[in-house]
Amino acid sequence: MPATAQDVYGLRRDRIVLVTPEGDLLDYIPADGSVRAARDRQGRRVYIDSWGNLIATAMPAGRYFERYGARDYRRDRYRQVEGYPETSRDYFPPAPTEYGDDLTTGSVPDFRNRQPGSVERSELPEPLPGEGYSDQPREDWGGEDMAALPDGSMVFETVPGPRFPTATPIGKKTSAEVTALQVFLDREGFSPGVIDGKKGSNVTKAIEAWQLATGQTLDPNDTDWILEQLHLNGGMPFTTYEITAADAAGPYVASIPEDYAHKAMLPALSYTSTVEMLAERFHMDEAYLREMNPGVDFTIPGTIIKVINVGEPKKGKVAKILADKARKQLLAYDEMGALIAAYPASIGSADTPSPSGTVTVERIAFNPNYTYNPKINFQQGGNDKVLTLQPGPNGPVGTVWIALSKPTYGIHGTPEPSKIGKTQSHGCVRLTNWDATELAKMASPGVTVEFVD
Repeated sequence: MPATAQDVYGLRRDRIVLVTPEGDLLDYIPADGSVRAARDRQGRRVYIDSWGNLIATAMPAGRYFERYGARDYRRDRYRQVEGYPETSRDYFPPAPTEYGDDLTTGSVPDFRNRQPGSVERSELPEPLPGEGYSDQPREDWGGEDMAALPDGSMVFETVPGPRFPTATPIGKKTSAEVTALQVFLDREGFSPGVIDGKKGSNVTKAIEAWQLATGQTLDPNDTDWILEQLHLNGGMPFTTYEITAADAAGPYVASIPEDYAHKAMLPALSYTSTVEMLAERFHMDEAYLREMNPGVDFTIPGTIIKVINVGEPKKGKVAKILADKARKQLLAYDEMGALIAAYPASIGSADTPSPSGTVTVERIAFNPNYTYNPKINFQQGGNDKVLTLQPGPNGPVGTVWIALSKPTYGIHGTPEPSKIGKTQSHGCVRLTNWDATELAKMASPGVTVEFVD
């Protein structure tokens, strides 16, 4: 195609453009025989020169201009901040050296020992989990926005789950490099749970689910490839955020009591601090957020902090959900049977197991109340009366309740995201609040949910 065909103006959005590794349109026409065409790991057509260098990637014009043009909401969520060169789309820093000469993996800039500069704040387009939704349930969901946990009187059946391609072990990596991997998986819809810069079972499960969905092999030690994918899908893994007056104001509660009777006395089961709220907003572990911002007072409006550059929520229509008890992972499939998302989950226990076999989604409620009934629920403390707990992210079911056709069972959020996939639940399927919100927006009543061992 002529070089002018790649100009922004007048270009049909169904045409193909050639995009450089830096995200720009290729500004020349490769001479015949000077490049060869190939396919990358995601099946895209790429052009390589005689030295093996990537020259360009073929991409639909509509997709390119939505990603890099004026409508690029993902990139425009945050504004550039002076003092953070990694926020530049052209920035690829050198490999870290503090781990010795034997470190051969890629080059994600670390976040420590940096002082943020000035910033003009940009509002986040998506509400926080549980915010921006009515207290009343949607009519097409039916029922009331109430949730209750099961009594655990179910019987297990043995049903095998899918076989997953084994993940390549993660080698010696910096926390920033592991974070880049976690952010890549999170943006792809294969959640690693809380982003904390640490290797772990949730990251391994996410890699294996991504491989099952794509049919490709993901090398978690190839940081350069991961950076390239991040560059084309929202930018570098770290960005900056200015704490607003609304962020600092809350409302917050001083603490969340353990006893459900005391919980029921609170007007809302809100966040307990700005740190907890911001950590959930940016899919992070609280301790990691503090580590990234040493000495920062998160209660002061106007403070610039370092956070994770999360992507847009996964989009799609879920037709089937598979809850894999053995893997502690929830898998979401579309109507064609393709795996489109996966989330680490806490699923049942020996005393209060999850149901077996197939059930369906009955209704979905955001920011639900929670009803504790000692006659049908587990025993909590010395409580022997029915209690109604008010909504909030620190409620027993978090910010989302996806009710199942088996009474009192559901898929829901959690007040303790760092424990997801590492502990057991009281029979239900527990996800992080942000993962539960993402799934709830893709699911609908009638979706089948199959429990497998």
